[in-house]
Amino acid sequence: MNVKGKRVLVTGGSSGIGLAMAQELVRKGARVFIVGRRAQLVREAIGLLQSEGGQAEGIDADVVTAQGRERMISLARAWLGGIDILINNAGGVRAGRLEETPDADIVKMIEVNLIAPILLTRDVMPDLRASGDGMVVNVASGIALVGVPFYATYAAAKAGISHFGEALRRELKGEGVHVLTVYPGATETPMMASSKAGPDLGFVRESAQAVAQAAVQGIEDGVFQVIRGGEVRANMIAQNRADPASLDERFLTLKPKLSEAVKDHSAL
Repeated sequence: MNVKGKRVLVTGGSSGIGLAMAQELVRKGARVFIVGRRAQLVREAIGLLQSEGGQAEGIDADVVTAQGRERMISLARAWLGGIDILINNAGGVRAGRLEETPDADIVKMIEVNLIAPILLTRDVMPDLRASGDGMVVNVASGIALVGVPFYATYAAAKAGISHFGEALRRELKGEGVHVLTVYPGATETPMMASSKAGPDLGFVRESAQAVAQAAVQGIEDGVFQVIRGGEVRANMIAQNRADPASLDERFLTLKPKLSEAVKDHSAL
């Protein structure tokens, strides 16, 4: 896909990976409409994109609510004149033991990481079909491929969006809409700011810009998935498939240190 001139709606586009993807897309000539929950951050992000010469606009809205989704679609359609690419990037996490996780946090993780992107994709589908060269980009997580202790609900939601994308890609095959799933590893974003997990625990961080560049390259190449995390992540995925019990034992030795490192990791 040539992204030049494409009309793109990005959720969670005011910071982190979403903003970095918006920057990469406008540099390549796409028109981008970003959505975020915080009005000030959205305004600052739009200013940044426009200062770099990009065609960009956006609003503050909550993708979890029906009203938020309706508003963002309506205004994106009005400004863009249609939608060619939907990037489901908005997400949230709260680490910790399952039995210590409040109901509200569990529900919020499922809503923002799984239910909202499914509903938004359904509602944007008429635009993507009308495009004739449409695409859905779902930003999942490396934790969707290798479950990590203290991230059970987050892993469930991200694995859900991964398989949603796979099934939808096959459902839409030959109908002018492609589906790409992006699996970031640990990334330097506001969402990771409260986590103290580092390389010694398998959380090798990279920049949001690096993830964004790889994701946009994936859009251009029309691939099925983009997996980040380098050799460390690739080895963990292979080990998880070939000998999951050995990975269980590895995590057993890491659990005390990992529990302490992620006990305050929350971005909901």
